[in-house]
Amino acid sequence: MTKQIAARRIQQLPPYLFARIDEIKRSAVEAGVDVIDLGVGDPDLRPPEAVIESLIESVRKDDVHHYSSYSGISELREAFAGWFKRRFQVSLDPDSEILPLLGSKEGIGHIFLAQVNPGDEVLVPDPGYPVYTAGAVMAGAVPLFFALREENNFLPDLEELERLTSPRTKMMWLNYPSNPTTALANVDVFEDIAQFAREKEILLCHDMAYSEIVYDGKKAISFLETSQGKEVGIEFHSLSKSFSMCGWRIGFAVGNKEAISSLAKVKTNLDSGIFIPLQMAAISALIECDADSKRICSAFDSRRTMFVRSLNEAGWNVPLPPSTFYVWAHVPPGYDSMEFSTYLLKEAGIVCTPGVGFGNHGEGFVRMSLTAPDKRLVEAIERLKDVNIDWS
Repeated sequence: MTKQIAARRIQQLPPYLFARIDEIKRSAVEAGVDVIDLGVGDPDLRPPEAVIESLIESVRKDDVHHYSSYSGISELREAFAGWFKRRFQVSLDPDSEILPLLGSKEGIGHIFLAQVNPGDEVLVPDPGYPVYTAGAVMAGAVPLFFALREENNFLPDLEELERLTSPRTKMMWLNYPSNPTTALANVDVFEDIAQFAREKEILLCHDMAYSEIVYDGKKAISFLETSQGKEVGIEFHSLSKSFSMCGWRIGFAVGNKEAISSLAKVKTNLDSGIFIPLQMAAISALIECDADSKRICSAFDSRRTMFVRSLNEAGWNVPLPPSTFYVWAHVPPGYDSMEFSTYLLKEAGIVCTPGVGFGNHGEGFVRMSLTAPDKRLVEAIERLKDVNIDWS
C-alpha cells in the first residue's frame, strides 16, 4: 500500500465549490425535494440552429474523425480573428496570437504551468472564480488575494496591489464582466492595471467568458483594447455563454505571443485538439450567429429584470446586475452565506451559491443564476415569498 494517497498539491486544494453544490443538490433530490437549481451557471437556452446544423453536416463526413491539430484548423483561428476585430476593433494574428482551447477553463488551468514556477506569486481577485486559486496551487505558486469591495464597484485597488506585490509576483488575474459580482470595468481601469503590470513585469490574465452578456446598451471592454494590452496580457474567451454552447467545450486564448506560445507548448504535451466537427460548428457561430448571441443576451435581460424586480417587491433589496446571468445579493441579517444558502435549500428547495465559496470577501453575499427556465424563476420567487425571512 502506498504511504501517500495523493500529492500534497491535491491536499492543498479546497473542495471545488460547484462539486460541493452538486452533492448538496443530489442529497436534496434523493430526499424527494423538488429542487430549483440557481447554483451553477449552465445556460438552458438552445444554441443557434446554424451551429447545430453545421455539426450535423460535418460529423457525417469521413475525414473529420482523426486527431485534430493542437492549434486548431486555420479557418477557426481566422473566424475568431474576424469576430474579435468586429467586436473589439483589435487585430489578431491567427497564427501567433490565437490558440483554440477545449473550453476556456482548460487554458485558465494550463497557463499557470506555462508561466509560473513553484514559489512564484499570483494575484487573485477575491471574490473570484475558484479555478484561479486552484491553478496557482496546482503549479506550486502562492495565491495573493486582492479584495473586490462593493464600495469600489468591485474593482481592484491599485494601492492594495502595490502593497501585495513583490519581486516573486509573476501573474495577475482579472475577470470582467465579473463572476460572481457582475461588475464591469472600463478602459481607464484597464489602462491603469496594464501600466501596473508592465512596471512590475507581471503577466496579466483576463477571463472574459461573459463578454456578450451585458445589458442596458453597454459593451464589455477587452483588455487588449488598451495601449499595452498585447504587451502584458493574455485573454480567455468562450463560446459557452455567448452562444449557449457550454457542453461543446470551445474557447480561445488570445494576446501576448510569448504567452500564447508557452500555453500551446503545455497543450501539446498534456492535451489534444478540438474535434473537427465542433470546430466547424464554432466557425458557424463566429461568422453567422451575432444575432443569435444578441438574442441569448436579450433572454437573460428579460429574466434579470423580472427576477430582480420581484425580489425587491418581496422585500429583498437586490441591485440590478449590469452583466452576466447572475444576481449577486446581500444575505439578510442574521445569516452568513453558507447558512442562508442551506436555509433556502431546506425551506424553499432553492439552490444558490454561498458567496464565501468565491473567497473571504464574498462572505455576506449569495449568487443566483438566471439559467433556469422562466417558469422556474417565477416559482422560485413564489417560494421565497413563503419562507420566513426578515429581509430588513
